[in-house]
Amino acid sequence: MEVLDVVNDKDEVIGSAPYSEIYAAKLSHRICHLFIFNDAGEMALQLRSKMKSFLPGYWSTAVGGHVQSGETYEIAIMRESMEEIGVTPHVKLLSVDRYVNSPEYGGYSKFLGSFTSIYNGEFKVNLKEVEKMKFFSLKEIQEMVSQKEKFHPELLFLLEKHFGIKK
Repeated sequence: MEVLDVVNDKDEVIGSAPYSEIYAAKLSHRICHLFIFNDAGEMALQLRSKMKSFLPGYWSTAVGGHVQSGETYEIAIMRESMEEIGVTPHVKLLSVDRYVNSPEYGGYSKFLGSFTSIYNGEFKVNLKEVEKMKFFSLKEIQEMVSQKEKFHPELLFLLEKHFGIKK
């Protein structure tokens, strides 16, 4: 059973609860994301596996997932990186942002700890988590967003905030 920390509006831990309770009660919690760039400045995106229960077949950050109870954002992103893409690249904190889901997804807040990394090697994707990984220029990503391809809402928020890509 996955247990997550519950956080207040300042991202301070105020308790913990099982994943199912966090989502049922719409409690604020922590998520981690990793933006991987190659030497050409292209950003890797993952296409979420069709086996995922939430937003299968949507483009997302190269790596993303829940920060489990007692973990830091950095420990969580390293764990998620190994689980999803089979590598643990060197990461640098980009930001921690408060994010509020749209009403369609519950309308509650989360904190997104985002990291960046440069990586040019092969990915060993976990097909239960990731259908495929692909590098795109920021211009290509903007075109995909403009053409209404399926993007995870947290990714859209982070792309606009940190990379100037508009919905």
